Amino acid sequence: MSVRLVITMQAKPGKGADLLKAMEERCREVRKEPGCEQFEVFQSGHDPDKLVLLELWASQEALDVHAKLNASRPADPRMAELRADGAVPREDYEYNRTR
Repeated sequence: MSVRLVITMQAKPGKGADLLKAMEERCREVRKEPGCEQFEVFQSGHDPDKLVLLELWASQEALDVHAKLNASRPADPRMAELRADGAVPREDYEYNRTR
């Protein structure tokens, strides 16, 4: 069963475009990981400082491997400069396409 993640990020005021650029670089890296079917970031049309990251993993196992890889990577120092303080809301879904 595929796993879908929806992650909302809030940039510091006026930093949405910079956060988007930093996240696009990260997306290119992660999309190379086994089991990654989607890892894309979107910028809100209403609030340019709000981004949503959509992840789709082939299985929970693939997501678990990604989480381990993610934990072993050095933190990107730009994130502290660009993201607003606070928790990053994440929602997990079992992915059942309805079309």
